[in-house]
Amino acid sequence: MFTGIIEAVEKLKAVSRGRLETAVPAGWTLAAGESVAVNGACLTVISFSKGLAAFDLSPETSGRTALGTLKAGARVNLERAMKADGRFSGHFVTGHIDGTASLLGVKKTAGSFELTFGAPAAARLVEKGSVALNGVSLTVFEITGHTFKAAVIPHTWENTNLKDLKPGRSVNIEYDILGKYADRAAGSKITEQFLRDNGF
Repeated sequence: MFTGIIEAVEKLKAVSRGRLETAVPAGWTLAAGESVAVNGACLTVISFSKGLAAFDLSPETSGRTALGTLKAGARVNLERAMKADGRFSGHFVTGHIDGTASLLGVKKTAGSFELTFGAPAAARLVEKGSVALNGVSLTVFEITGHTFKAAVIPHTWENTNLKDLKPGRSVNIEYDILGKYADRAAGSKITEQFLRDNGF
C-alpha cells in the first residue's frame, strides 16, 4: 500500500520491455521482494546495490503503464511501501495502474499549476475526489466524460516529475480504489449522487 506522497525523484538507468533499473536515494536500503512504486506502478525489487534498484516488468505492466515508453535518463517518482505504523498523508494508493492519461495542457495560476488531462475513463472520477498520477496523490475538478483537471501546488511541482511533462505526454493513472469498488457495486451506473448516498 502507498499514499501518493512522493519520497524521491531519481533518474532511470535502463529500461526495456522486461526490466527497469533506476537510481534510488543513497540512504535507501531495499531488499529483494520489497515493493516500490515507480511512477505509481507497484514493482518488486529483484536486485539492489547502494544507489541502484532493478525491477522486472511483466507484459501486463509494460502494456498498461507508460513505463515502457521511458528512456534512460528520464526522471521517475519513487515511493516505498507504507509502514504499518506510518502516517497516512495522501490517499489509499495500491500501485495497480488502471491505464494512462494524456496531458492536454498546463496553466500557471497565482498559487498552483492547473493540469488538464484526457482519460477514457474520466467518468470514474468525482469532483474533489482523489486520483494518483505518476504516483502523486492529487485532487481532481472540472470533470467531463473524457477530461479532468488537477491542481498542483508549488511544493509538489518542484518535488515530483510532473514539472517534466509536456502536452501530449502520458502519465500512469490509478483511480481511487474506493470509487472503483463503488463503481462495481453500482453496475457501472455510478453517479456523484450515488457516492454521496453511500457515504463517499
